[in-house]
Amino acid sequence: MHRQRRRGRGRVHHGRGGRHRVRRGDVRSAILALLDDRPMHGYEMIQELDERTGGRWKPSAGSIYPTLQLLEDEGLVSAEEVDGKRVHSLTDAGREQVPDRTDARRPWEEADDDSPRFEIRRELFRTMAAAKQIARADDEKHLTKAAGILKDTRRRLYGILAEE
Repeated sequence: MHRQRRRGRGRVHHGRGGRHRVRRGDVRSAILALLDDRPMHGYEMIQELDERTGGRWKPSAGSIYPTLQLLEDEGLVSAEEVDGKRVHSLTDAGREQVPDRTDARRPWEEADDDSPRFEIRRELFRTMAAAKQIARADDEKHLTKAAGILKDTRRRLYGILAEE
């Protein structure tokens, strides 16, 4: 497990391979862009960004909720209680702040989709999904075979690190 370290202006770095951190303005732009798609609550926004970036960017509640409050204070976002959840949507003024889809990419698209770092994360999430499906099954033969594959994969990955 890696310890958190502070880097520069209060940013937290989670050791090697930590989650992608973004500037406050990117969180703001992402929220506006998400709400341009549909109304949603804060936790739903976190999940959407995690999903849309293949796990590269999962903003914390500590960045989403204060930004939502700021946008609400500025009159760009409104909120209402729906089934016990605070669901946010854009106001007319908020819709004017959303960048046109043809002029700019969405904040979660401004990443390194073609980098080896993104590729390994994408494959890791795909592998975890496949392993979870097998783990839910009750077939001991499949479970044993999958455990062997994962054990071999782990050893091979450490072998890469051991190379000169």
